[in-house]
Amino acid sequence: MTSRHWSTRTVSTHEQFAFWREAVCEAVLNVATEHPAEGFAGDITCSQYGDLRFAAFASTPHDVVRLKSHIGRSRDDHYLVSLQRSGSSRMFQGDDACELQPGDVGLVDGTRPFRVEFPQPVDRVVAVIPHAMLHSRAPWLERRPLNRMAGCSSLSGALRFYMERLAGPDCGSEAEAAALTDNLCNIIALMTARMDTEQVSARNAAFQPGLDQMLAAMRQHLADPDLSPRMLAERFRVSVRTVHKRFEAADLTFGQWVLDSRLQACRRAFDDPQHAAFTISQIAYGWGFNDLSHFSKAFKTRFGVSPAQYRRRTHGTGDNCNA
Repeated sequence: MTSRHWSTRTVSTHEQFAFWREAVCEAVLNVATEHPAEGFAGDITCSQYGDLRFAAFASTPHDVVRLKSHIGRSRDDHYLVSLQRSGSSRMFQGDDACELQPGDVGLVDGTRPFRVEFPQPVDRVVAVIPHAMLHSRAPWLERRPLNRMAGCSSLSGALRFYMERLAGPDCGSEAEAAALTDNLCNIIALMTARMDTEQVSARNAAFQPGLDQMLAAMRQHLADPDLSPRMLAERFRVSVRTVHKRFEAADLTFGQWVLDSRLQACRRAFDDPQHAAFTISQIAYGWGFNDLSHFSKAFKTRFGVSPAQYRRRTHGTGDNCNA
């Protein structure tokens, strides 16, 4: 788990809103920030567990906009799930709009443009969840990407509990974060299902090993070079075909997910000063790669530069081992 905190109090007044935009982009998603209140101020904390991110922020009024240009520069696809702690917000996506009051939870699809307006001082928790995790549980979100989950719903208490736990300091392990996010996705599926068939599907998914549960197990064993569909099938007592079908439903393959997740893990290690003493080969082997030539080619295809070039660009240093 990695945790970071940003505060506009650490920069000069004329830099504060530009600083805020960069903080939101790093903690949540690549967006633009607009229309700050006079004397803008904000604080944001982000906890990251692999490809799961959870942010808590409080700020004075402003707007957040995600455009096609921001989406085109993003590496990954996500949904944003936002718990309104205080203040109000107005969310817009496509032709739909909704307003959140304290206790409500909103959901937008990060693969499509959206706008969020904060007309009052705001306090929020935001979960940044990989698209496949939610889509596998609630495929109807493809048709209805913007959702308001009312704070008075019978399931809202559990939803708020999981979000607060995930964004707080007490959720200290990637395994716990993955398990809590599984539950979070199940609740969102139940709360956004409208048609009878959707409600049945959501209830069944809550009691069947879904893709999100499989991904949670895969995150725990991502560094194991023997990670395979058969290993996953044995863990969940299902057939290998069932494993593949879960991925097919989300337009993924097992191999694609493992490769991309390992590449992302290596990239984060290259960015981390605490891994500066590790060679490229040590990091690659440590995340389950067993062919350095394959790793280097895959890394360059994914990120546009070789591992050594990426490391030099990030830290001004690199190593000569299997660059």
